[in-house]
Amino acid sequence: MSYATEPSYTHGTPEKTAVLLINLGTPEAPTAAAVRPYLREFLGDPRVVEIPRAAWWLILNGIILNTRPKKSAAKYASIWMPEGSPLKVHTERQAALLQGYLGERSKGIVVEYAMRYGNPSIPSVLAKLKEQNCQRILLVPLYPQYAASTTATACDVAFAELQAMRNTPALRTIKHFHDRPGYIKATAQNIRDYWTLHGRPDKLVMSFHGLPRYTLDKGDPYHCECQKSGRLIAEQLGLSEDQYFITFQSRFGRAEWLQPYTAATLERLGRLKTRRVDVVCPGFVADCLETLEEIAMEVRDEFLHAGGGEYHYIPCLNERPDWIHALTDLVADNLQGWLDQPDKGQLEQSRLRALGMGAKK
Repeated sequence: MSYATEPSYTHGTPEKTAVLLINLGTPEAPTAAAVRPYLREFLGDPRVVEIPRAAWWLILNGIILNTRPKKSAAKYASIWMPEGSPLKVHTERQAALLQGYLGERSKGIVVEYAMRYGNPSIPSVLAKLKEQNCQRILLVPLYPQYAASTTATACDVAFAELQAMRNTPALRTIKHFHDRPGYIKATAQNIRDYWTLHGRPDKLVMSFHGLPRYTLDKGDPYHCECQKSGRLIAEQLGLSEDQYFITFQSRFGRAEWLQPYTAATLERLGRLKTRRVDVVCPGFVADCLETLEEIAMEVRDEFLHAGGGEYHYIPCLNERPDWIHALTDLVADNLQGWLDQPDKGQLEQSRLRALGMGAKK
């Protein structure tokens, strides 16, 4: 947004407070033509791929964008919902539910969602909030564990957008909620509810999205926060250390990534003839390609092919009421001082009335 295109300002317009949920993103359709620009934006982010730009540009545009879109499109097609991409569908539902729950606590809150890559984009939604005179905005990246390649890059885009605004809104961010009691309890209860219906496994695998090993060396707290989330969830479930594994999925390229790898762990459990394994992905609050296709399909096949018995994928939190309540509490805690604020016009009228009363004495 430039100053020239910034919405016209009308004095006395009531100010609003907004909550912006941010998730990773998704292509517009499960086709190679739609996947290609999405991958270009995603893999072109220097926060995501931290290698020299010139070398990576040649690899990305010369190889990856010519080979990967078709394969990725087929994977998206296998999990696409009638309403669209699962990640977008669930995130949209979460925003709608959060709007309702927050509305019970305070009036005048606007809740929207955006995607870091793809649509609705962060700049477009910030412009929409600006048009509604939202002068206080809370950014809520929907990543329980902080990483520069997820939470930080989402905030980068929002901060950059504010540079083009004359009248910038007050901005707050939520860095992480990996050990937040509500998130931990909802995740554990989600697993417990699944076990009530389907029985318990011999082993539980908690699979988090992987990152290159160097991110840990450079200071990302992601690995440590995943470990803490997994440990707290296991404690809630009353599991001993030999009953669960914390692993990392979605390895890309030849470099070393955070270990142990999910696929290798499941293959080993298969070779050990493990009777039943359940896999859950606590790093995702909404089901997406990485959970529904990679974990529920690809890794399942590897486990069974290696000789394993039953394989169960436990869905993400999605629209569980206890998770939406936990999200509402998280947001409300970070909105302290912003809820139910009177607009400037009301404050000015109150001040003038007070002065008038004082003058009569």
